[in-house]
Amino acid sequence: MSYSEFKTIAEVRERFDLRVDESKNLFADIPPVEVSEFLQQILERNIPLANAINTEKARSELLIAPTLLEIGFIYKNEVGFFSGSEFNIDSELGLDGYCDFILTASREIHEIHRPVLTLVEAKNENIKGG
Repeated sequence: MSYSEFKTIAEVRERFDLRVDESKNLFADIPPVEVSEFLQQILERNIPLANAINTEKARSELLIAPTLLEIGFIYKNEVGFFSGSEFNIDSELGLDGYCDFILTASREIHEIHRPVLTLVEAKNENIKGG
């Protein structure tokens, strides 16, 4: 089993004995960050194209990657950025496979070091299922 084989949050919750607590806003006390004019221009240019193409790959390349790269810029390259990298943790638990993107709290760009930031996307524009 790999990351891509998990189909529902219920399945993940059961497999790893997780509890979902939606009553707290983890980001409530974090102030907004001003993004660069460069990212604003990229997004203004790319959003219409990403919407027109309307595929996961287009959104990934045109919107998500530039946004994640901006995080590295904001944090003065103290963040590692990985795209399409293999990230095997525990095959028996289904924690292996390739990830679209990984951000790490490390300057290292050739090897993934912890801690990592986990992002989960809604597949097929299905927030609940994603």
